[in-house]
Amino acid sequence: MTDEILLILQKSFPLVARPFEAIAQQLNTTEQNVIETIKLQKKNHIIRQTSAIFDTKSLGYNSSLVAFEIKSRHIDDAVKILNCHPGITHNYERNHSFNIWFTIATSPHSAIGLDKTVKILAKLTKAEDHIVLPTLKLFKISVKLDTTGKEAIKQKVVKQKKVPITLNDRHIELIKLLQEDIDISPEPFGHITKKLNMSYDDMFAMIDELKLSGVMRRFASILNHRKAGFNANAMVVWDVDETQAETYGETAAQYNAVSHCYLRPKYPRWRYNLFTMIHGKTKDDTQKVIDSIKEEIKAEDYMPLYSSREFKKIRLKYYADEEKLWEKEYL
Repeated sequence: MTDEILLILQKSFPLVARPFEAIAQQLNTTEQNVIETIKLQKKNHIIRQTSAIFDTKSLGYNSSLVAFEIKSRHIDDAVKILNCHPGITHNYERNHSFNIWFTIATSPHSAIGLDKTVKILAKLTKAEDHIVLPTLKLFKISVKLDTTGKEAIKQKVVKQKKVPITLNDRHIELIKLLQEDIDISPEPFGHITKKLNMSYDDMFAMIDELKLSGVMRRFASILNHRKAGFNANAMVVWDVDETQAETYGETAAQYNAVSHCYLRPKYPRWRYNLFTMIHGKTKDDTQKVIDSIKEEIKAEDYMPLYSSREFKKIRLKYYADEEKLWEKEYL
């Protein structure tokens, strides 16, 4: 039953006053059993965090994947420098001459913006070279590890029609609270209704607004891939014809093992433009997905980049002061 609970937490977390009771009803068990199971998974570091997942761009943030080429003797110092930036949420060492890969975001209130921030970091870390790889086209972003082994290999990616929204102070207050890891208790949203002095109905109506607008992607648990048994997670990059790239991206995104699928720019030293993050329990599992995608798209070349070390993996904290303090220190 644990695997079923983990899958529900990732795919369809119930946005109701008593979500764990709702999960228990789905699985014909008790609310207490669900709560105890989830607490154990958190204690064992299988569940990293359970909270709202927001769309960075919709909140006015500028973000990008970045790759640095750093000599091995400088890596440890470089990692410390990079990890200190509050906008860097993921940081990995990968098997390429561009060996340090990280995602970074800067807020709409940043004094220097993303490009200048990356240049400062490149200088501080003594990077030999670097490339900035912003998203040109997003095909999929949805990390849902198949803990049950029962999910279909492919599933159509449904594109949501967005309803425009103008964020007010009330929305922002709610966003600040929803981005925090929830307490595993019978009513984990209770403290939010009390703090904002609103009813459950009003709070969930506001959450629906955020979801329909695309500001909030979903509410879900994020698992620690390796702790959950997914030890072969590869960022597979493909060199595809730009005129066919959107078709190929939509094809690759349909695979359930693909959690992220983007189109990114090419560079003289980097010719790969289609990025797919593929999760597997073994390298054989991952390779099977790669081979299946390879049969469906015409790529000039492809390359799986496995992470050898994970240096940082956190959720971006919106509307926080840490960025201002970092810029004050390094400007």
